[in-house]
Amino acid sequence: MKLTAVFSAVLLFFLFISAEVYFKEDFDEGWEERWVISQNKVKEGTAGKWAAAPARWSHDSNDMGLKTTEDARFYQISAEMKEFSNTGKDLVIQFTVQYVSDIDCGGGYIKLLPAGLDQLDFNGDSVYNIMFGPDVCGATRRTHAIVTYKGKNHLIKRDVNCERDGHTHLYTFILRPDNTFEILLDNVKVRSGNLVDEWDFLPPKQIKDPHQSKPADWVDQKTIADPNAVKPEGWDDIPAQIVDPEASKPEDWDTELDGEWEAPMISNPEYKGEWKAPQIPNPEYKGEWVHPLIDNPEYVEDASIYAFDSHKYLGIEIWQVKSGTIFDNILITDDVQLAATEAESVMSEIAKEKENKKAEDEASKTQPAEEAGDEIEEDLEGELPHEHDEL
Repeated sequence: MKLTAVFSAVLLFFLFISAEVYFKEDFDEGWEERWVISQNKVKEGTAGKWAAAPARWSHDSNDMGLKTTEDARFYQISAEMKEFSNTGKDLVIQFTVQYVSDIDCGGGYIKLLPAGLDQLDFNGDSVYNIMFGPDVCGATRRTHAIVTYKGKNHLIKRDVNCERDGHTHLYTFILRPDNTFEILLDNVKVRSGNLVDEWDFLPPKQIKDPHQSKPADWVDQKTIADPNAVKPEGWDDIPAQIVDPEASKPEDWDTELDGEWEAPMISNPEYKGEWKAPQIPNPEYKGEWVHPLIDNPEYVEDASIYAFDSHKYLGIEIWQVKSGTIFDNILITDDVQLAATEAESVMSEIAKEKENKKAEDEASKTQPAEEAGDEIEEDLEGELPHEHDEL
């Protein structure tokens, strides 16, 4: 038992020291030297300008993030990192986004890209491995989790919510070497599972047997008209409309000018509609026919869906109708625990932002009342007599 414990401790030690931080960006001084702005949209005049700015309501004005500054613009920027593969390792993508304005259409996601990117021509067609983060456009509001597999980009099948309330929010995406994943929003798990189940990377394991079809004599009609039912006598003698018994010819009716007066027709309250035999259970009913399934010959398990041989760039490539979005606290690592620790620190800062926002809101509520009070006091001072005034 002691040897086993020692071995486990040694193993954990080596796992810890082998953990790596591939990319970390807090947009402190010198960030312009680490990032390359794409020139792809410059000539057509639709490239937006970036700027360093603190989060709104931040308690530290020197804690900068990367901010979009112009409306209705494309934003394309990337940074290089030491090339790595996540084969056999966890991969954590984590960052914060603050939609400062009430954004109506704009992305807030980042991309992890392989070697070969032309940073000066980084654009929407540039090949990427993973795209992750919030995206808002009209009624659509989701957290994108797109993973490239065999040259095709696959979006997670069930939408993951995102936030657009003006506060900073933390987004975390974890890919594991057992083909499982986790998505966290503000350090709270909102989706997890298996990549095969949540994305359409692989064809279905089973398909309908193409050599089988529903038998021609299969009865799947649950009910039938009662063959023994008989239409009640006189049913068809009841008209759908009758003359309004309460109608009377107007006193000023002129037969020569208006023609022969006829009472208007009204719906007959006695009319029962077209007679139909009541339905009864079909004695021949066999139930819903279920198409037999067979193993899909095109299905091949792949234990390496999560893995990429090359990650070399981190990029932001978005369109925004309203600018003002701030990116910050970017972390790419294989250390899940480190990311969790960083997340706790970030959430602590976000809590302070919310406190500042709350204080600002409370101050804005009391300020009009105070201003009104000052005006009343000034008015009263103008009306009250002074010592030298005659009473």
